[in-house]
Amino acid sequence: MIGLGRMGAGMSRRLHRAGVRVVGYDPNPEARARLAQDGIETVDRLEALVAALKPPRTVWLMVPAGDPVDQVLAQLAPLLAAGDLIVEGGNSYYRDTLRRAETLQARGLLFADVGVSGGLWGEREGYGLMAGGPPEAIERLRPILERLAPGPDRGWVHAGPVGAGHFVKMVHNGIEYALMQAYAEGFALLKAKAPFQLDLAAIAEAWRHGTIIRSFLLDLIAGVLREDAALADIAPVVADSGEGRWTVQEAVDLGVPVDTIAAALFRRFASQDPERYGDRLLAALRHAFGGHPVQRAAS
Repeated sequence: MIGLGRMGAGMSRRLHRAGVRVVGYDPNPEARARLAQDGIETVDRLEALVAALKPPRTVWLMVPAGDPVDQVLAQLAPLLAAGDLIVEGGNSYYRDTLRRAETLQARGLLFADVGVSGGLWGEREGYGLMAGGPPEAIERLRPILERLAPGPDRGWVHAGPVGAGHFVKMVHNGIEYALMQAYAEGFALLKAKAPFQLDLAAIAEAWRHGTIIRSFLLDLIAGVLREDAALADIAPVVADSGEGRWTVQEAVDLGVPVDTIAAALFRRFASQDPERYGDRLLAALRHAFGGHPVQRAAS
């Protein structure tokens, strides 16, 4: 396992508890130390990682998408031998995955991409895994996938050839954007009905059981509202990881309407804009054509 961030560390611990030997590498000594405290073997160099694994090796990457993946692969690939398997488990763009697979296959290396869902809860409850790659790579990975998933026969899928795992995870995250936005809008509407003095935490807890809209996301909402229903200390800024953008871009390329996902993505963009120039212009226009009052910004 390369990259012992929160997700990688949680996956490593879950495999370790299942009896799978894990050797972890991270350039950050503190990350290695935290994992070593759990009894997991760690090394301080990629060369040591490769030397610690018995051929044919399986090396699973959990590093941020983009250039970091290419940088790690450039260092790692020359250290491996034909028949070794590299698994890319980060949130990479599937088109990057296709490019990387072609380069690695030219070296005789097997390559698989696995989209991973589950966040901080995956270590305890199991991860959702969407794998792409040739059948021989997935068969080699099967024991690992079965132990990382909620069960050997559920929560993971061989989605298709190389690139399919990250493509399916991309769409998964696009759906996640839309679901989160729907919940957020619904609870905002409940909060706005001040005369009813609605207990949002109690409503979320009730909705978790028996209703059509129950879900893991709703479980998390109930927990958040139980702690602080006002959310006064939370800034209304919602980041986007990039996968929502890729989902919408792919939908444009394929001519598939994804209205709700696109709206959720654009709402996140709006939350990140401290200037809100478009809204300022709208206010100015209403004043210009209708004489409507304009609220002046504090200086």
